[in-house]
Parts: sequence; structure tokens; C-alpha cells
Amino acid sequence: MDVKIEESWKEVLKQEFTKPYFLQATTHLKSERMAGRTIYPPGSLIFNAFNTTPFDELKVVILGQDPYHGPGQAHGLSFSVQKGIPPPPSLVNIFKELRNDLGIPIPNHGNLTHWAEQGVMLLNASLTVRANEPMSHAGIGWAEFTNAVIQKISDMKDHCVFMLWGKFAQEKQSLVDETKHLVLKAAHPSPFSADKGFFGCKHFSKANAWLEDKGITPIDWKLENI
Repeated sequence: MDVKIEESWKEVLKQEFTKPYFLQATTHLKSERMAGRTIYPPGSLIFNAFNTTPFDELKVVILGQDPYHGPGQAHGLSFSVQKGIPPPPSLVNIFKELRNDLGIPIPNHGNLTHWAEQGVMLLNASLTVRANEPMSHAGIGWAEFTNAVIQKISDMKDHCVFMLWGKFAQEKQSLVDETKHLVLKAAHPSPFSADKGFFGCKHFSKANAWLEDKGITPIDWKLENI
């Protein structure tokens, strides 16, 4: 199967694209589209996290669970929304923690492409979702794929930071070799849990300090207003 994905990722993941679970996922998506279902993000953006953050440039992984399921929101980067779309509550809380941690002003949009272009992989565990039905594609094969992605990053890269927010993301901790990578854990930034350990976690400054200690250029977390 010729998957349209950035070349360094294509090489790393080529064996996954021929496995039954991946073929099952693509077949499922095709059947839903043929049935007239609306799926987010659009097909051209399903692998946006990979296309914007090449494997060779990856420094940080922020793991989300599911794409946003409302019109115009999801564009293939976890927690991020397209410009012109109001930032959802979890993203607003991420910006609040950034402000408290690094003094970075809260931007007037929620597009995180600037982070992704610097090596922050914004990876959702499921790469697609049916409109208005959260977690509707959680069981079609994406979990196997994104687990393989995390495992390959852990095995093939050195000195990456994994930010695992909430119970779901923290279940992936066992896939990461902590002898060479930094794992940062906190509560999910959702309004239901942000005050249970996300606020005050200082993950952004901790990530940058660790990268600098390894001789790696830190992330510029500031987003310019539009």
C-alpha cells in the first residue's frame, strides 16, 4: 500500500503499512465514506502529525487520545485546532500552564503547527473520528498503529521527551525506554482534571531544560497571534 506520508516516516513505518490491522483500518474508513459518513480530519490531514514533524527532526511527543469531532476543528495534530476555530477547553488549559510555567502570553488562536515544525510530534492515538461521535474509531486499528509509532520512536531515537497527560496517555509509558528518553506525566488538561496535577506540572520548562542538557535546541513554545 502506498501511504502518502513524509519520507523519513515512510521508511520507519513501511512494515506497518502491510500488516492486517492497518489494511483493516483503511478499509473501514473507505466503507464509512462510501456510506456517506463524515470523518475528521479530512483525508489529506490524517497523517499531518507525521508530515509536519519528520522522524529525523522529532524531539518531543505530546500524546492525545482522539481527534476533535466537530466541524473544522481537527487537522491531524493532537490538541490543535485550525485558525479561526475557538480553542477547546483542554487547549485553553495548556496555554494557561504555559503562561504560568514560562510566562508565555495566551495566543488568540489554537493552531499548534509552530510547535510541530520544531520537532514536537502532536500524535493522537486514533488518527480519525466520525463526526460528532468521540472515540468512534478507537477500535478500527489505529491503536496498534500508534503504539508501533511510539515503540519505534523509543527504539530508534535518542533523547526524546514524552509528555503523557492523563490515564490514557500514561498507559503508553511501558512502550518508552526511560533509560534514554524523558517521560513527563501529569493529569489531563481537561477542565475535569487540570487542577488535579496538570496545572503546575511545568512540563514545558522541564522538557526544554532536559533537551538543552542533551545538547538539543529547545522548543520555542510561543505562538504568534493572528
